[in-house]
Amino acid sequence: MMRQCLILAGICFLGLGLTEAARSEEGSAERPNVLLIISDDHAWTDYGFMGHPQIKTPSIDKLASESLVFTRGYVPSSLCRPSLATMITGLYPHQHGITGNDPALPDPKVNPMAGRANPQFARYYETLMERIEKVPTLPRILGEAGYVSLQTGKWWEGSYRRGGFTEGMTHGDPRRGGRHGDEGLKIGREGLDPIFNFVRRAKGEGKPFFVWYAPMMPHSPHTPPQKILEKYLALNLTPPQARYYAMCEWFDATIGQLLSFLETEGLRENTIIVYLADNGWIQDPAQPNRFAPKSKRSPYDGGVRTPIIFSWPGRIKPQRDDSSLVSSIDIMPTLLHLCDIPCPQGLPGLNVLDREALSKRRAVFGEVYDHNVADVDHPTKSLECRWVIQDQWKLIVPADSAAAPELYQIIDDPHETVDLSKQHPELVKQLKELLDAWWPGDSR
Repeated sequence: MMRQCLILAGICFLGLGLTEAARSEEGSAERPNVLLIISDDHAWTDYGFMGHPQIKTPSIDKLASESLVFTRGYVPSSLCRPSLATMITGLYPHQHGITGNDPALPDPKVNPMAGRANPQFARYYETLMERIEKVPTLPRILGEAGYVSLQTGKWWEGSYRRGGFTEGMTHGDPRRGGRHGDEGLKIGREGLDPIFNFVRRAKGEGKPFFVWYAPMMPHSPHTPPQKILEKYLALNLTPPQARYYAMCEWFDATIGQLLSFLETEGLRENTIIVYLADNGWIQDPAQPNRFAPKSKRSPYDGGVRTPIIFSWPGRIKPQRDDSSLVSSIDIMPTLLHLCDIPCPQGLPGLNVLDREALSKRRAVFGEVYDHNVADVDHPTKSLECRWVIQDQWKLIVPADSAAAPELYQIIDDPHETVDLSKQHPELVKQLKELLDAWWPGDSR
């Protein structure tokens, strides 16, 4: 049986107390609303508040100025499906078992993306999708506490119902084009009415809500509005770069619309907002809709690093943290803690508002897999590499034992241009031991 099944079997519930920042007035039963904003294929550098000289993101910049911002945030995997599964379960890919976007099919002549509607291959897709039903998910846990929830945007695990959402845009039917979001992929690019309507209904019913806003933005196809695109075409950029940069600004504009809506509805003060990207993207300067090396699907910071923002006006103190290491595995425990809801015991993440616990964190970890899952029954067989960051150092260890590890000093060399593994063999050994203690990378 898969190693992750043994891990998941041990998950149970443990009550957690609230921090002072999130504690409601004595006797109040009101719970905060939750809005999770997930950018799609967006590099950690590509925001105004992160210092990008050309990309304009005024809405996210404003949100960051009012929030607790961790600039050294990470996702364990630089591919969207396993990364999104981590956000909604609080588990690493080797634990939740969703390690790639599509299954590799037994007939090599069939493209996995095209084979999803073929009944002959249904088991391969179903084996991956059913895993989301076997573990606690954020909307399912919130639902038990009285929340209603809405899925929009990217969603790979079939219907929104499989993840525990009470409402959603994604039907997930492969016979109707279901794969990674279907109807949900209209959100953002074609407006935000599904979110506005849902929130108004929840407000009218007096129910707390959870919204999953994961638009396919700035993800390709890079088709920004002409008015935004023209601003970037006027700069010293290639057309592919200008289109990607304009997509970042277009996505930012949708966040501005969401924030304005919450203010207008009188909901901003009691809504927790979390922001991060599912994985990075460095635009190939010559090829439209293509990523450059050391970005998406790679273990480098261009693929796995993202700012992570937590916002709750009057409850979470605005602060920019440029030193603490945080991960997307921390989102579920932090949110449940803020909502005063029992958290599944055994989750690997921590409540980032617990500064003492955060200060004791030794490292953050990750695992990168091939796009297609080679064996759905043993999904970690597609492992390409593992990585660990401790302080200023990052070690990347390939799954192929014949390949050499890479070591980078990522504070002075944030784009990982100089491999220092040969200069620091003892440090490589130390970090490798730390990585193995976390997870040895086996496929059992």
